[in-house]
Amino acid sequence: MSTFSCLSQSLISTLTSLTLLTIPTASVMAASPSPLQALEDTNVALISEASYVLGAGDRIRVDIFRVPQYSGEHEILIDGSVTLPVAGKVNFAGLTLDQASERVRSAYSNILREPRITVVLMTPRPLRIGIAGEVTAPGSYTVDRTGAQFPTVTSLLETAGGVTQLADLRQVQVYRPRPAGGNEIITADLWQFIQSGDLRYDITLRDGDTVFVPTASTLNLAEALQLSSASFAANESRPLNIAIVGEVFRPGPYTVTGTARTGEAGVPGGGGGTSIPPTVTRAIQVAGGIKPLADVREIQIQRRTRTGGAQTIDVNLWQLLGQGDLTQDVVLQEGDTVIVPTADEIDPAEAAQLASASFSPDTVRVNIVGEVEQPGIIQVPPNTPLNQGLLAAGGFNNRASQGSVDLVRLNPNGTVERRSIDIDFAEGGATERNPTLRNNDVVIVSRSTAANIGDTLDTIARPISSALSLLTLPFTLLRLF
Repeated sequence: MSTFSCLSQSLISTLTSLTLLTIPTASVMAASPSPLQALEDTNVALISEASYVLGAGDRIRVDIFRVPQYSGEHEILIDGSVTLPVAGKVNFAGLTLDQASERVRSAYSNILREPRITVVLMTPRPLRIGIAGEVTAPGSYTVDRTGAQFPTVTSLLETAGGVTQLADLRQVQVYRPRPAGGNEIITADLWQFIQSGDLRYDITLRDGDTVFVPTASTLNLAEALQLSSASFAANESRPLNIAIVGEVFRPGPYTVTGTARTGEAGVPGGGGGTSIPPTVTRAIQVAGGIKPLADVREIQIQRRTRTGGAQTIDVNLWQLLGQGDLTQDVVLQEGDTVIVPTADEIDPAEAAQLASASFSPDTVRVNIVGEVEQPGIIQVPPNTPLNQGLLAAGGFNNRASQGSVDLVRLNPNGTVERRSIDIDFAEGGATERNPTLRNNDVVIVSRSTAANIGDTLDTIARPISSALSLLTLPFTLLRLF
């Protein structure tokens, strides 16, 4: 007996180890703070995925061997009971099919001799499941079974509009009521499901389950990009209501699509369909593009979580420009606020690269007035130096004072700055004598001294010429006759 006992214990230990290896989908969670902490129960056990628990709305068939008059189909009522022929009312709520067969057998044990009972589930009831946390549309859902397949965590997430980018997929929790009271807690690691495609990580749900998707402590940009392509990710390709502030030409609230594009500084971008998720760069384009002093290394996204808090996501668009890091072009969510800060200084080489970026405007407007060949408003690329702006207006005419021009600029604080700049067309760009033009700058080209004298003499001579014309008018009339 001693040897047999040792072998039995060894066999049980081996089977237990093998059983645990076949259940990667479910693990018991210790009690931890969450909005659903009241649902937790200290006596938690692993759940058998094979067991179906009967409840109100299930349609079952009870077969009694060799007693067809007592056999038949029944629907479990709201109180969990079924009225069987002769045996009367029997409660099936919370029982598995095997337990239901045993209960029917017990009910007929005083009526039939050794009854042989089979209970079969004909039509399962629709499942009522709750979902909360980082999903697009939290709430309660009624889910029908598709054929022989029961809904899973990912299918429920799709029904609820998908998970947000702040979802912690490694700690998705399923709270399942226990027949004896309390709740069992199962943790689903959906990140492993995304990585491996192993369906065992996608837990099958039961009626009365509650799924909670917690908020991640920080947003991993690389994982967020991968999550956005998952089948149960939120559909962010629809137009989103966001706000953008800071160093953009038109800060404020916007409805952003994934195909926004701006061409002219200060003109809100727009465009096309909604098949592409809106991103940070698209939002900047909708707001008219970045200004010359925008700090693209320190852009921030303020995002509200489902628990009422807020998270700050740091974005470095310079990495996107320099290294092609697409993870920096974060996909936006409803209610996001994009903040574009002001840089202390901009390197001229970087300014030229930023000017050619897709989230910079194609052109800025500059008003050149005075003695140029084509005065008026011209459109030039961002960061165009003053010399090129003058040449775009046709250059000086023969009346211009070619030594200097006046530059009038409206500063962000509302003040107006006017300064005189000596012109040297041999001067390189972005220098004190050849500054970069900004949107809505005014360049004034004055008249030369010779043109001023000529205009003055013309002003004096014009009245004299008019008087002489009046004096000679009678003689002109007499010559006509």
